[in-house]
Amino acid sequence: MSKQDHLELALIQSDLAWHDPAANRGHFETQLQQAAGADLVILPEMFSTGFSMQSAELAEPENGPTSQWLREQAQRLNAVITGSLIIQAADGSYRNRLLWARPDGSLAHYDKRHLFRMAGEHQHYAAGERQAVFEVKGWRVRPLICYDLRFPVWSRDAKGTDLLLYTANWPAARRLHWNRLLPARAIENLCYVAAVNRIGVDGKGHPYSGDSQVLDFQGDSLLDAGGKAGVFHQRLDGAALAAYRERFPAHQDADPFEFR
Repeated sequence: MSKQDHLELALIQSDLAWHDPAANRGHFETQLQQAAGADLVILPEMFSTGFSMQSAELAEPENGPTSQWLREQAQRLNAVITGSLIIQAADGSYRNRLLWARPDGSLAHYDKRHLFRMAGEHQHYAAGERQAVFEVKGWRVRPLICYDLRFPVWSRDAKGTDLLLYTANWPAARRLHWNRLLPARAIENLCYVAAVNRIGVDGKGHPYSGDSQVLDFQGDSLLDAGGKAGVFHQRLDGAALAAYRERFPAHQDADPFEFR
């Protein structure tokens, strides 16, 4: 697929209803009405429940109600919609799984690789085994989830990622790290970065500051949602990205590596 000149993003920054998938689906369905015209709509991490370690109690099966809902919304909007939720995989393991719902009704997924041990996530979920690269309108998008942001090797893609995408429940206590690491990922990968975090206070009493944002390939801010709830639109310029990579081809000197 040839790359569309521009990619229209819609970032949805919101509070989440604790452990209530039906309430969250209803809320986001209303929000999605404001995302019309986007090619790619991004929801927070564990958008149907909040960041919970009650995987056994809250997990949905593959192709469960939230998966079906994402399919329906993607078809209705004629856009890709993505965000993560708690899934029980076919092998019985529990996954913090990002779903990539396409307008044609198909689903792809990425399982979170780096599990946040400080909250015990590694004791309740199985880690993902592989990176993912998805295409929308010819743009190459690498989805990652929250804690993955701290691991630059996992964020690298030698094949030419156009957009790194992070969906998160990143606590306000560490917002300084969020706001410093996101520009670093953009600069070192010579690509756009879009990051969606939640706001509000979760069921454990942890506050979230939001700071959902879009950065260009030099780490400069294109959009910063601050702490506000809403749907935030941003257009990405493919020609500007290609011109910068031609002018400053640092990727040609990157160290080769592979995962084992």
